Amino acid sequence: MQRRSTVAVTGTLVLALGLAACSSGGGSGSEATGGDDATDFSGETLTVWIMEGTNPDADAFFDEVTTAFKEETGADLQIEFQPWASAHDKFTTSIAGGTTPDVAEVGTTWTGEFADVGALADLSDRIAEAGLEDDLVPGLVESATLDGGVYGMPWYAGVRSVVYRADLFEAAGIEAPTSWDELVAAADALKAANPEIIPFPVAGDSQYGAMPFVWGAGGDLAVQDGDTWTSAISSPESVEGLEFYTGLATEHGFSTAAATTWKETDLLAAFEQGQVGMMISGSWTPGKIVADVPDMEGKVGAFPIPGQTEGLSDSFLGGSHLGVFEASEKQDLAWEFVEMMTTGEFAEEWGQQSGYFPGQTSLLEKVIEEDDPLVAPFAQQMVEAGRSVPVTPLYGQIQGKKTLETMLQSILSGSATVQEAADTAAADMDETFGS
Repeated sequence: MQRRSTVAVTGTLVLALGLAACSSGGGSGSEATGGDDATDFSGETLTVWIMEGTNPDADAFFDEVTTAFKEETGADLQIEFQPWASAHDKFTTSIAGGTTPDVAEVGTTWTGEFADVGALADLSDRIAEAGLEDDLVPGLVESATLDGGVYGMPWYAGVRSVVYRADLFEAAGIEAPTSWDELVAAADALKAANPEIIPFPVAGDSQYGAMPFVWGAGGDLAVQDGDTWTSAISSPESVEGLEFYTGLATEHGFSTAAATTWKETDLLAAFEQGQVGMMISGSWTPGKIVADVPDMEGKVGAFPIPGQTEGLSDSFLGGSHLGVFEASEKQDLAWEFVEMMTTGEFAEEWGQQSGYFPGQTSLLEKVIEEDDPLVAPFAQQMVEAGRSVPVTPLYGQIQGKKTLETMLQSILSGSATVQEAADTAAADMDETFGS
């Protein structure tokens, strides 16, 4: 039977949802952190890779973690920040060369890929021994699971919605859109009132902006039949969604030619410079904008990505696991770090500072109850319309090859029609899937 490649996270499941799972090391069971039973790891140093830019206060945060970790275990931490843009290549190179760290933050779409080649330790027993199985967001656990083993411990999750200039909307009398037609109308009104503004830049070097419109039109990235995955990006429904999304630039002129090669970081920079009216961006964005540009306080808003005619369009629910590498000789110590980071005060503090959602359902429920106007739209998006990419190790390879970004850039640059670019992307995906 054929099933969709992506999993919509809805209802109670999303409350448990936790898209970003943290992974911890395998091997023998670890001692509990803290208290009289804590193992003394004095003289040891744990090497940890953390992705750069997720938390603007990361340096101060990890200084605090390092001090607490030393007090708890006697061991030192060596935190090494890695840029997201080059991290996948660095992981594959380090795995091939036997130079992996002890622990690393691993994007949820990469965990299965690295587990499949034996690089990550199975954390199932450790999670069970810690009594954490029932408090982890299922979506995050699913993206960390391969052949019954769990290779990532949920750390944090994020989802994308629309971040916009609330002050400009208010001045022009624009209401938050609830359909695609209303989205176009809002961008038109924004452009008329503010000719210098880029109403809705379409970033060609980010696949995540396109996904909601592919899914919103009834399309998909890929479908599974038994053990075989096949691309669905060139289906009529997917193409319809791509035509709408890229048409915001090519048909309506709401973007700019420069955005053809923009990453999400470029979108953020342009927004902070006052150039952008609306953009697809993550739950971590509003807080960062205000932190970077204090004058933006009170001028930033967010709303869920509207459905084609009603409701919401699904949005990619992703995040990070903390993974323990199989080659590490310090897996017990690694688990001490993973557990410290993903439970209790440090998990809460990371979420508050970064704007991401925690990977534990008990902590997630606390965030949702706060009803922050800059958090609530993302929480609604995650709970009602959060969705994962194909749960297969091969999707990480597709992501690493930037197949969907190449497709978008071909369309935006005018070098291919939407159908031509989608057909090329589908062929490339199917080659990777082996279908």
